[in-house]
Amino acid sequence: MDFIKYIILGLIQGITEPLPISSSGHIFLFKNLFETEMFNSFNFEIISNFGSFLAILFIFRKDIMKLIQDFFGFIFNKKRAKYKDGFMYVMKLIVSTIPVGIAGILLNDYLEEHFTNLKILGFAFLFTALMLYIVRNIKGTKDSKDITFRDAIVIGIFECITIVPGISRSGTVLVACLLCKLKRDDALKYTFMLYFPVSFGTMLLKVSDLATIETSLLMPYFVGMLVALIVTYFSYQWLSNIVKNGKLWKFSIYCLCLALFIFIYFR
Repeated sequence: MDFIKYIILGLIQGITEPLPISSSGHIFLFKNLFETEMFNSFNFEIISNFGSFLAILFIFRKDIMKLIQDFFGFIFNKKRAKYKDGFMYVMKLIVSTIPVGIAGILLNDYLEEHFTNLKILGFAFLFTALMLYIVRNIKGTKDSKDITFRDAIVIGIFECITIVPGISRSGTVLVACLLCKLKRDDALKYTFMLYFPVSFGTMLLKVSDLATIETSLLMPYFVGMLVALIVTYFSYQWLSNIVKNGKLWKFSIYCLCLALFIFIYFR
């Protein structure tokens, strides 16, 4: 039963993490829908998130290596001009990360305590649906090198909204990037480049909880993490195709239906 339980949780994590539909929102919904303690495994939440982290790290491995080389090349190499674009890109990612980092530290505990009812979750899905619908026809003209520090700040402020449970991080950041006139491919890339510092920081804050894992759960946890890793990889590929084809409105309809379901079923 443990294996089945964590495979199911890994599937939910893997499907919902990259998609603009809020993985945390789905976990909370399933928890209330089935009235089970199955979704209360905070240790597994960290481990499954790590599985998704590894999948997205693998997808963007070449981009990350290039950014690392450019960042340190600009600092330590005398011929720094060829590294400038990559260095500035990293600096803008840092600027975008600062607002949500501050908001998370100051408000995360309060929000987890007070924003955990289904009505708020319904409005969160409704908000996500509205945002995705607004940008349905936006294509953008900016490349990655054209992102300004103003854009980075705007995107970072948008990301602060995602600390409210049920509001999709990837969806909100993607919307912010599109509103800043980034091309779809570049908006998707910036969204997931920004995923790494935020996800890593979140896991780092919770990693001390892993000391309480029971030895008997190590193998089920590993299997669940592996499922999350594999499913996240394919889920991202699906998202990538949808964004490139300008079909984000499909997720808008899904989030709208989910919000209506919550308002009707849990009225």
